[in-house]
Amino acid sequence: MYIGHYAVAFAVKKAAPRVSLGTLFIAVQLLDLLWPIFLLLGIEHVRIDPGDTAFTPLDFYDYPISHSLVTSLGWALGFGLVYYFRRRDVRGAWILGFGVFSHWVLDFITHRPDLPVCPGLNLYVGLGLWNSVAGTILVEGALFVLGVLIYTRSTPAIDRTGRYAFWSLVAFFVLTYAASSFGPPPPNETALAIGGLFMWLFVPWGYWIDNHRAISISARSNG
Repeated sequence: MYIGHYAVAFAVKKAAPRVSLGTLFIAVQLLDLLWPIFLLLGIEHVRIDPGDTAFTPLDFYDYPISHSLVTSLGWALGFGLVYYFRRRDVRGAWILGFGVFSHWVLDFITHRPDLPVCPGLNLYVGLGLWNSVAGTILVEGALFVLGVLIYTRSTPAIDRTGRYAFWSLVAFFVLTYAASSFGPPPPNETALAIGGLFMWLFVPWGYWIDNHRAISISARSNG
């Protein structure tokens, strides 16, 4: 899942108005932000195998540190605690921890049974939504639209930058989602990992957007 993860960041902004969208982007994609680093370091591995599922040509056969159930809970706890000790914001810390773990939950829905439960344990889970291209696009698209709607209603733009920066990001997400869904597979694993590092660019984009949007009264009451 790709834009579905960002949908969670957009949606939970209403529940945690003090947390920047950039920080929420880090939370919901933390596992995938770490994953290409681990690939480049040779700690985790992936195969490019067209036909592995109907939706993606990637065979995720070794990623227990970034994506197992147990380590995902650990990443969620650690990220939430770091934010709490920096900001002393209990609600924000809980929401960020939820955001981190939501990544594993959404991956559990989409992946075939390749998600490890725990490093060193030969037990894998996944519901396999990726076996259906239409189902994947429908579910992920619906999540993204819902997240965008919640964010726009809870954070009105205060100037043109807040409006155009946000909608340009939405358009970029849609275009890159279409390209990754229907384009050719990456040429090799290294190129895949390097491409994955570019997701870090969405983080400053999220901070930029938030600096030009206000918090609605309903969202402010949740903070």
